[in-house]
Amino acid sequence: MTKLREKIDGVKTNNYTRSDDEYDCLPDVRDGLTRKERIVLTCLMQTQKERGGRNVPTLMLYGRVIEQIDMSQSEFQLILQKLTGHYLPD
Repeated sequence: MTKLREKIDGVKTNNYTRSDDEYDCLPDVRDGLTRKERIVLTCLMQTQKERGGRNVPTLMLYGRVIEQIDMSQSEFQLILQKLTGHYLPD
């Protein structure tokens, strides 16, 4: 079974195999944030500190986020909308 999972996922960690994107969508039990949402918030906090507490331009934040994780612009915008409370689900 493990060898089959390695062929499908291509990534092996310890004795278990999984793809990196497999858990990116699952919310954490502590606060309900996904991995991508947490990265966006962390980058926002770090950039605000560097800018002396001033607002962070969206493009600057997006640049910092994609240095850490692969994310499309539309996905980034959806995460920002959700975190700011302006997200309207379909």
